[in-house]
Amino acid sequence: MTTPVDKTAQSSQSAWHSVRLVAWSFLGIRSKAAYQDDLTKVNPMHVVAVGLVGVLLLVVGLISLVNWVVAK
Repeated sequence: MTTPVDKTAQSSQSAWHSVRLVAWSFLGIRSKAAYQDDLTKVNPMHVVAVGLVGVLLLVVGLISLVNWVVAK
């Protein structure tokens, strides 16, 4: 007998899988089997949103690093 899964718990789990998927993709060390497995578990909109936030954080981090190095 299976128990019903709460939609918010499932959404949060999908969001966490999206964060992990995007993080591994940024590093470029993801195996194809794990990638295919993750694709079945995530919402594509979560992946896009997490990817955009990740790129924004990367750009802001690089700009901050450059400003810190140049200021010294």
